[in-house]
Amino acid sequence: MQPRLPARRARDQGRDDGRNTGTTLDRRSGARINGMNTDGTALGTTLRAWRDRVSPAAAGLPGRRGRRTKGLRREELAELAGISVDYVVRLEQGRSTTPSAQVVAALARALRLTDAERDHLHRLAGLGPPSHEELSDHLPPGLRRLLDRLADTAVAVFAADWRLIWWNRGWAALLGDPSATPPPLRNFARDTFPIDGEGPRLSHWPVTSLAQGGVESAVVSDLRRATGRFPGSNRLSDLIRLLATGNARFAELWAAGAVGAHREDHKMVHHPAVGLIAVDCDVIIDGDAERKIVVLTTAPDTEDESRFRLALLSGSPTPHAPRARPR
Repeated sequence: MQPRLPARRARDQGRDDGRNTGTTLDRRSGARINGMNTDGTALGTTLRAWRDRVSPAAAGLPGRRGRRTKGLRREELAELAGISVDYVVRLEQGRSTTPSAQVVAALARALRLTDAERDHLHRLAGLGPPSHEELSDHLPPGLRRLLDRLADTAVAVFAADWRLIWWNRGWAALLGDPSATPPPLRNFARDTFPIDGEGPRLSHWPVTSLAQGGVESAVVSDLRRATGRFPGSNRLSDLIRLLATGNARFAELWAAGAVGAHREDHKMVHHPAVGLIAVDCDVIIDGDAERKIVVLTTAPDTEDESRFRLALLSGSPTPHAPRARPR
């Protein structure tokens, strides 16, 4: 059944994606606003000030001895935001003044900006602030600090459309590092309802739900609830349209019209190095942005807990967010 959802089409033309010196994007969100401040000096000065105030530890980077710079280096900001070092230099020097909305959002995440600071950065780049009617991939600083304290647990954060927007080393150790997968494909709804035989993208090895039917119903009802919260989101409507036309099970559940939320699950992770790990999955919904904090835990004093500890010790990336790439 073809979903009937509103669709808006704003455009952000000719904007830099930050990957090299000559690439521009034609985007459908973050439209340029005439008359807004696009002074590259103001943008560059602000970026430098915010970069200087963020310590490597606060950004989840390992500390280094003999470091003279208290804040982030340009190469560190570039790595965290998924853009080139040269592009960071050009932004700070005012030689590039039209970053894309995706790049601005990535910089806001890397610099751990508040919502007000994120909106200000958009305005300095000549962009309208993200609409409260559009999905948000932004993580507030307070939430980031809370997540950083869960380093020994497998934790990830998903946007309202179930796109993965952040994960920690415990998540990568348990399921594999998803950073090589393009951001639009890092989506739990797409993993739950594959299209054209595509395999899962969020895990590198098999993960089995002990209540797959219930999870499927919960994810669909959660997406329908999200359409009420974000009725004008192109990204959300495009995802639902894609799943409804490409997966018969999704179309069947969508037609039922249920509204709800995905709250919990029990999974078996078939880890190639340490063996089978049973985990409990709990989903915490964060605020009006409908972010989903997913926590995977093992029962205490069990073989599952020991195997997860072994997986964690095997080494995995530091906390990571998606790289700023064009869709």
